[in-house]
Amino acid sequence: MGSTRPVKIAGMGYYVPPHVLTNFDLEKMIDTSDSWIVERTGIRERRLASREVSTSDLAREAALACLKDAGVSPVDIDLIIVASASPDHLFPATACLVQHAIGALNAAAFDMEIGCTGFIYALATGTQYVASGMYKNVLVVGAECLSRLVDWTDRTTCCLFGDGAGAALLAEGQPGEGILGFHLGVDGSGGNLLSLPAGCARMPASKDTLEKRLHHIHMEGKPVFKFAVKIIDSAVTKVLEKCGRSPEDIGVLIPHQANLRIIESACARFGIPRERVMVNIDKYGNTSSASVPIAMCEALAEGRIRKGDLVVLVAFGAGLSYGSAAITW
Repeated sequence: MGSTRPVKIAGMGYYVPPHVLTNFDLEKMIDTSDSWIVERTGIRERRLASREVSTSDLAREAALACLKDAGVSPVDIDLIIVASASPDHLFPATACLVQHAIGALNAAAFDMEIGCTGFIYALATGTQYVASGMYKNVLVVGAECLSRLVDWTDRTTCCLFGDGAGAALLAEGQPGEGILGFHLGVDGSGGNLLSLPAGCARMPASKDTLEKRLHHIHMEGKPVFKFAVKIIDSAVTKVLEKCGRSPEDIGVLIPHQANLRIIESACARFGIPRERVMVNIDKYGNTSSASVPIAMCEALAEGRIRKGDLVVLVAFGAGLSYGSAAITW
């Protein structure tokens, strides 16, 4: 990494809304079935935020849980980075709203938007602030209310996404522990394959965009699936090479929870037993930038991550973007 200070994850926390929408609930809304969804995605249910709750609210709960886990006061936070594809507003930044909501009076704040890869990009960015000595405590949050962007008449996409948030606190670590490295990238030629077409400068809101339902998530499923299978292999391989490690060294692999078949493909490629791969897509669906931190929190709670383990994170999404991280826990 070329950093002067080792950086560790000092605490983590997550939050998901209490309301559960099952595949059987979806059967009553659209032309689909539980077996169809499970076979193609591995998803059985997802969480949806209530009408009065937004992305910053989910982020606040995850942030407070994270700070409690780390034993750090909000006033000691120097920087907040919120990764989200479904922010409360285009501006102000959701991170600014979180800063106020948790009482982080001394923190700077900004958002990052790179789709489902957002948490890893934000983690890489926050790491540099701590590694350089500019900041002591950096709070990184991935938070989404994707249910607000889903077209509930499109059975190919509405079954995929859910709401939630996860957070990590970055702080200076001891030599030999913490974040080892990252591998980040994009293939912008595929930017049109997964997008929210209308509502910004390229296609401002109008009667026409509303009638054509262009303010919802649009995805070309097959090419995105092919990209994901290919890039998860490449991203994991490259971050391991940067750190001088091999697939055999992986203690726990935590992939973005987009599709069970993509995760199973990674297991087969690297020869990693399923018990060393965190999977919770069946409970939450695709929560975009919140996916990896929520999975990390559950892996920790289940005792699947132990001190000294090599933990590898990998994600992919709109952009088309991808990223991976290697951490000695």
